[in-house]
Amino acid sequence: MRTSVAVLLLSLLSLSPAGAQTAADTAAIHETVLDYVDGWWAGDVERMEHSLHPDLVKRIVVTHEGTGRSLLNSTTKSAMVEYTRAGGGSAEIEQKGEVEVRVVAVEAGIANVIATSARYVDYLHLAKWDGRWVILNVLWGLRAPDTGH
Repeated sequence: MRTSVAVLLLSLLSLSPAGAQTAADTAAIHETVLDYVDGWWAGDVERMEHSLHPDLVKRIVVTHEGTGRSLLNSTTKSAMVEYTRAGGGSAEIEQKGEVEVRVVAVEAGIANVIATSARYVDYLHLAKWDGRWVILNVLWGLRAPDTGH
């Protein structure tokens, strides 16, 4: 019994620490998310393109005006790059406000992040891909406008 417990403990200790969160990972995740957010607001194609995985899926739940039913709209990396090339959020930059990036969890080469601005909220999934952090999935929504009340 003692031998099997010792073998189990040694096995667990020998696992690679690659999944552990490091300060460097947190900084790289934060930088990737800012490339995505600030790239959008600035219309900076290079920053947007660099932040996204080729198979990105970005989704928003909207309500169909005629039926009142929920719909799921999806966007790809190539579409995000083209939207950014067309100016991105630069036409509404005054709505950006303060940007907050909150790294919720990092483990085993994946991360969960929430990014907010005055206009948008994004729930992002990132992965360490070929040695760098990229965004794989985004679920986003429009924030209610601040009425000043």
